[in-house]
Amino acid sequence: MTNNPESHTTGVPETQAVPNGGETQASPAVEGEAPRTVATDAGRTPTSSQQSIPSQGVDPGGAIEEELDELVKTAAERDQYLALAQRTQADFENYRKRVARDAVQAQERGVAKLAKELLPALDNLDRAIEAAEAEDPLLAGVRLVRSELAAALARLGIEAFVPLGEAFDPNLHEAVAQQPVEGAASGSVAEVFQDGYRMGETIIRPARVLVAA
Repeated sequence: MTNNPESHTTGVPETQAVPNGGETQASPAVEGEAPRTVATDAGRTPTSSQQSIPSQGVDPGGAIEEELDELVKTAAERDQYLALAQRTQADFENYRKRVARDAVQAQERGVAKLAKELLPALDNLDRAIEAAEAEDPLLAGVRLVRSELAAALARLGIEAFVPLGEAFDPNLHEAVAQQPVEGAASGSVAEVFQDGYRMGETIIRPARVLVAA
């Protein structure tokens, strides 16, 4: 018995891709299979790997400029904080010096005030010594008290000055009277009635003097 090739195929033709054309052709279908089509090269849909991916825009110049701006901003803030720290340190140093100076001045004012309260007592001791007789048994004790009091004032930086023969200075001396004095130059201190006292450059009490005319 002779085989008939047509008995093994269905009536639905199978399509085959035409290499150079853009059309699809039906190819004989095997019996029991669905017809299939084969895309031609011209009509083939490109795969995902073949599709072109749009390139994303990259601006390296803008990123560098942004970083430079950030660095400049950071440097400016650093300079600002450094200047603030330097000003704070200078202000604190000035404050410390001012406090130390005020403390010294307050101490000097306190010592000067105490000295002014003690000077009248010292003057009375001097008068008692001048009026006392040489044989007075109390004279040695008065002189000792006077010496200790003067030494205490000296330890505080207070010293007496007797401007006899010096030129009259209204900042240092208090003129009680002015008259011609033989042997004394005009305008000089001819006699000292009361010693002056000073502490450094500060005059606690001016000397009371007679000025030669």
